[in-house]
Amino acid sequence: MASCCRASLSKIARRTSLHSRQTISRRCMASTSAAPAATSSSTPPPPPSSPLNPKIDKLVDEISGLTLLQAADLVSLLKSRLNIQDIALPAASAAPAAAPVAEDDAPVEEKPKEKTIFNVKLEAFDAASKAKIIKEIKALIPNLNLMEAKKFVESLPRVMKENLPKEEAEKLKETFVALGATVTLE
Repeated sequence: MASCCRASLSKIARRTSLHSRQTISRRCMASTSAAPAATSSSTPPPPPSSPLNPKIDKLVDEISGLTLLQAADLVSLLKSRLNIQDIALPAASAAPAAAPVAEDDAPVEEKPKEKTIFNVKLEAFDAASKAKIIKEIKALIPNLNLMEAKKFVESLPRVMKENLPKEEAEKLKETFVALGATVTLE
């Protein structure tokens, strides 16, 4: 049994070493034959053509002969004819900005963005409701004592709250309007 295994292993070893020698010799032959060709011309030889449509092969050959500016013109012309829109590139890539495309359409009017963050400003109040408004201001602003709340109300116009979402700002405005104050949202 051991002699049978030894014979099999030696056959495999011979085949492997013969195969590796043939691979090395093929690589050496390929590199020596490719070296003179690479030094004789400045462009690499074209890859072997695959069995494609001859019309496509002709187009590929013509496009590969274009300069960089001609290729850019070709791309922009194809985009306009085929109505292909530019795709936003990821921010990590450092691609140069594309040339502006001539606009044939009328410029689209942009809607002003709807404001979502507001400052609530107390403008004025009824003299009869001064005490109620002072209490509400004291409850609204943390760490404010009664004297500071009174000074706050008496030194109008003042911003009560800043950077509030629209819903909260409207709710606060309704509360103070119900007490008899004039409130604006900025």
